[in-house]
Amino acid sequence: MLYHLFIYLDKHFDFPGAGVFQFISFRAALAMILSLIITTVYGSNLINYLRYKQVGETVRNLGLEGQTQKAGTPTMGGLIIIAGVLIPTLLFAKIENIYIILMIITTVWMGAIGFLDDYIKVFKKNKEGLAGKFKIVGQVGLALIIGWTMFFHPDILIRQTIAEVPTSVKVQKGPAGIKEEIINEKGEKLIRVEKASGVYYAKDVKSTKTNIPFYKNNEFDYAKVLKFIGPGYEKYSLVVFLLFVIVIITAVSNGANITDGIDGLATGTSAIIGITLALLAYVSGNTIIADYLKIIYIPNSGELVIFAAAFVGACIGFLWYNAYPAQVFMGDTGSLTIGGIIAVFAIMIRKELLIPILCGVFLIENLSVIMQVSWFKYTKRRYGEGRRIFLMSPLHHHFQKKGYHESKIVSRFWIIGILLAIVTIVTLKLR
Repeated sequence: MLYHLFIYLDKHFDFPGAGVFQFISFRAALAMILSLIITTVYGSNLINYLRYKQVGETVRNLGLEGQTQKAGTPTMGGLIIIAGVLIPTLLFAKIENIYIILMIITTVWMGAIGFLDDYIKVFKKNKEGLAGKFKIVGQVGLALIIGWTMFFHPDILIRQTIAEVPTSVKVQKGPAGIKEEIINEKGEKLIRVEKASGVYYAKDVKSTKTNIPFYKNNEFDYAKVLKFIGPGYEKYSLVVFLLFVIVIITAVSNGANITDGIDGLATGTSAIIGITLALLAYVSGNTIIADYLKIIYIPNSGELVIFAAAFVGACIGFLWYNAYPAQVFMGDTGSLTIGGIIAVFAIMIRKELLIPILCGVFLIENLSVIMQVSWFKYTKRRYGEGRRIFLMSPLHHHFQKKGYHESKIVSRFWIIGILLAIVTIVTLKLR
């Protein structure tokens, strides 16, 4: 909203300083600052309100040190994160941008699912909350919206370099002679790209390509997954793409939910991931840097940096109250929202195949639960008595059982998260 206001003031009234709003970096900085202010200054007001309404966490006694002291701590604090993300985004981003629209939908959609789950737990006194099948339905519903929109929306494109312009290309003047259009013999509009090695031409196309780490060409096309079935495999590309999107969104959102088990773990880890995603969005939306790194350039995706900045600010601001000893828990309202945002954001910038590395903390937490449950069921069926791999799952509880203080566990998981973020960035050139 403010973007269009200040650009208008700069264009028509030469308003001092208004021109800086055209820069993504400036608006991203403002978004982060405002997000921090919202979550830290107004976060205390929400915490007091939640405490007044007795919206407290019900803690099951699992035999963990200091666990009973957390009973009654206000939950549903994820509302602070949602406000810290949405308000700066609406103010400083181009809200007509399709990528921003999809991220806003994701935030509201996943926030609603998490809020309903917390509401049932707190106010209906049902410890199980929203049934798992309804959560999955909600996650799959969002995945279908995201996947379908990305596949069909005319503004979601990638830039594809073509061979040197053929002689049959026509150069035409655009409206009022302001912008020239380069059109080839097929009637396709081309973009002139000037590189150190010469002048090339490119075109913006619909594609199911994404970046893949540690691979020479650095590109993977979902449409080619079913290439083995023979001619005509392309017509199933939508189904394949939707399946990948469904798996990614459900896995990451549930991973974030499982990780939110001790004070500050999910919040701090998500902030690290958010910073990395902001950097990846910036390089993917900058034609010069994308060309240098030989990664897919995604027109208009640079606007996502503003959203990422607001997300990071919200996570860090919430950490002010969520660090040990936590004054508030985010609840599923926050954890499902965070997971959904990370998954959809990565899909938007076509870096979703980096998620196993970038979100490695979420992954190992998820795997620890799967391994524990699977092994327990297998051994019970085979030996008549269930056996465990870990003292307790998710993995952070295993270390708590071993006597580590949760602050030490959280700080070490953060260090692992930072190392994984660095490896993720390195993959842009390491092939």
